Amino acid sequence: MVGIQGPFYAGSGTFHRRNVVYGLWPGEVDHQGKYVNEFNGKEADDELLKKIGNSKEFINSAAHALKGKAYFTSILSKSLDVVHQVAGCDYEHSSDWGKKVGFLYGSITEDMITGMMIHAKGWRSGYCSPDPRAFLGCGALADPAAMSQQKRWATGFLEILFSKTNPIFACFTSKLQFRQCLAYLWILIWGLRSIPEVCYAALPAYCIITNSSFLPKIQELGICIPVTLFVIYKVYTLSDYIRIGFPIDSWWVNSCMARISATGAWFLGLLNVILKFLGLSETIFEITQKLHQPRTPADDCGKDDDKMIFDESPVFIPGTTILLVHVSALAMALLGLEAQGGQGTGLGEFFCSTYVVLCFLPFLQGLFRRGKYGIPLPTICKSSALALLFVHLCKMSTISVN
Repeated sequence: MVGIQGPFYAGSGTFHRRNVVYGLWPGEVDHQGKYVNEFNGKEADDELLKKIGNSKEFINSAAHALKGKAYFTSILSKSLDVVHQVAGCDYEHSSDWGKKVGFLYGSITEDMITGMMIHAKGWRSGYCSPDPRAFLGCGALADPAAMSQQKRWATGFLEILFSKTNPIFACFTSKLQFRQCLAYLWILIWGLRSIPEVCYAALPAYCIITNSSFLPKIQELGICIPVTLFVIYKVYTLSDYIRIGFPIDSWWVNSCMARISATGAWFLGLLNVILKFLGLSETIFEITQKLHQPRTPADDCGKDDDKMIFDESPVFIPGTTILLVHVSALAMALLGLEAQGGQGTGLGEFFCSTYVVLCFLPFLQGLFRRGKYGIPLPTICKSSALALLFVHLCKMSTISVN
């Protein structure tokens, strides 16, 4: 991305030039970064008034900024009054805020849609990494907040993907380059990726329950293909962590969280967008609780630091359901309760099922813990009902096939 039009704008740690935030195109700015305006005097003020609202102080400030000049006022109290006026929720009325100026509306991930439209105008972005670090953001406070944030991102990305501001349109109608369009599509399809994630997470359990298989048997040469792909991917991602200097356990934790987020938060984000398009609900911006104090080494040495925190949020229902389904499937195989007469389940399906259980190990531990580290009883009840329904449908499909 850095070699195309630059990295995404992802909210935190960003410095914007004012002429970009005010909606200008590169052709409207000269080589010194000054606004090349065809209007003068009152016409120029009227144009700015339409763009950024009716605050005279703000218009003067913006006009100076667009000319590359500093603007100061000698009356501090007056400036504070103007700040409160401009920051008010009703200031944007009859202006271009949210449409051409500032953060753009139309998605609850306002940073992504704003950054994409900046790239679509032909601007480029770049990384600035001074020492000491100057641009830092706050991370989510705990696991429920992080999952809620992931759900909001997946929802907002899909809102962009299925809107008139999606990168495919911007590629044909604006200056968004094709490869940059592909980069945006890679992240905007997060929510859609949850569909194959959920299907593949359920597939090994389905095969065990129905006594069938989706992989070649261990004695067949074809098993080398999925095994090789799996091993190469794991070694490749692990080598990235080792090269950067991250501990190996962080590689495993992030591998598990990728599965948990995709099947939980991203999947619910997809459902949110479907309900919105059906007119059954509206997406809302959920404020993420942030950790505003930097963590110290002492904070990472607590005995409970590696435990996952749960609450009654729906984002934990899919993960709990997937875990219960696989535990049920493995128990049925151990007790000989799987369907009879199938083509037989191989070691590959048992390995995949065990791997899924290991990925959702925090949920397995949460079933036996109490307090904030335990999965709430309502979540367990809902997930148990869904798991039983899944097992029943698997059994019914076996009867239908037979």
